[in-house]
Amino acid sequence: MHLAAEIARLRKSAGLTQRELAVRAGVGLRFVRELEQGKATVRLDKVNRVLELLGHELCLRPKS
Repeated sequence: MHLAAEIARLRKSAGLTQRELAVRAGVGLRFVRELEQGKATVRLDKVNRVLELLGHELCLRPKS
């Protein structure tokens, strides 16, 4: 599943609005909107803060 869609799904299943998620994760509303739209320029540290709040983490595997 695409990361943007997964974050939107997790947010909705947690019963949070985009604004609530932004406040609780300590990121801006614009960041959450861009993250859920799949913008390529989002900061990985902020992505991890959002995922941590939703009980998940991003694990990157090295290319083989």
